[in-house]
Amino acid sequence: MLALRLARGTHPLVLLRRLLVTAAAAGTGFLVLAALGHAAAHPSADGPSLDRLLWCAAPLAATAQLAVAVARTDPAARLQRGMTAAGLGPFRLTLLAAVSTAVSCVLGVLLSLFAFLSLRGDLGGGSGTGSRAIDTGLLGAGHPLPLVGALMLLSVIPLTAAAATAFSLRPRAEAGDVDTDPAPATEAPSGLPWGVALAAAGLAIEAYTSPAAGAHGELLPLPGRLIGSPPGVLAGWALAALGLVLAGPGLVHLSGQLLCTGRPGALRLLSGRVLQQESHRLGHPLGVLCAVASGTYAAGVLYQATPSRPVGPFTATGAAIVLGCVTVSALSATLESRAARAGTTAALRRLGASALALHRATALRALALALVLGPLTWTVAEMATLPLVH
Repeated sequence: MLALRLARGTHPLVLLRRLLVTAAAAGTGFLVLAALGHAAAHPSADGPSLDRLLWCAAPLAATAQLAVAVARTDPAARLQRGMTAAGLGPFRLTLLAAVSTAVSCVLGVLLSLFAFLSLRGDLGGGSGTGSRAIDTGLLGAGHPLPLVGALMLLSVIPLTAAAATAFSLRPRAEAGDVDTDPAPATEAPSGLPWGVALAAAGLAIEAYTSPAAGAHGELLPLPGRLIGSPPGVLAGWALAALGLVLAGPGLVHLSGQLLCTGRPGALRLLSGRVLQQESHRLGHPLGVLCAVASGTYAAGVLYQATPSRPVGPFTATGAAIVLGCVTVSALSATLESRAARAGTTAALRRLGASALALHRATALRALALALVLGPLTWTVAEMATLPLVH
């Protein structure tokens, strides 16, 4: 009830971000139900049904990341003066954020269940011939759907998002924590070497096992080809993506160091120090965004190499959910970083810094990140596709 009361007085932008979490949960829930409907309509085809269910793991992870990013920017989840005296300490605020995330996701999965049953015709009412043919082939219309199994699968979405939110916002009292003690925040993150090593290992594994993929004509780990794809190709893609995520904070810190090299002026020095201090907060969301962008580019190149296999509706839906979630997560991390610097920004304005100078510093930070992350993302995508198209 407290979460619902706080939602009534929330800023419209915060409500919009929560609605985005609901929409992502609805899309992921629809994909899960579609996989279950396909399994109910084709009980003997275990492979394709398992492909569809495994493909839901990527939208599920993206939805959980979006839920965490939205929860971190929610003003209701921040400890304010007087909250501890009212019984809302750090642990209860974390629980409140997890419950709010679960409520948003439950609303989304219920909407997906209603839409799925409506398209199948299980709620009564007729549907057109064309849509009925599509539903029969893709949604398993005309075959009984195990409601208990559907609810159990759908419950994974809010439980995963709530658990991820609680883990991310858990109270931390370490001396070196970024949120409680920003003094060691300018230190270089330690994940850059590990990220580069994992990305290189993933590309090497993919290149070593790619001839088998080319021989069988199975190029992408997407629905319909996930089980049949060589395990080395799947492992290579996963390691390369994980490497980009781990290297994200280090790359953001490196961008700040590049801005501060030489004899920087006030604008470059300010921009570089901000990137170094915010690298822990911005690094992982931007790393995920780079990994997804690299995979999207590689998928486009490989689909052009096999035009006889068009992108299916569930592949497109899952890709759209992942792209939307990681983009909004990166923007939310940017807003969180801006809110964390509100005191510093106000101090600079009192010292005489103009709004134009602060906007120029923001543009300079964005340019530095684009110059560092853009070519690296393109290079990883090109190296990932070269062994598969040649």
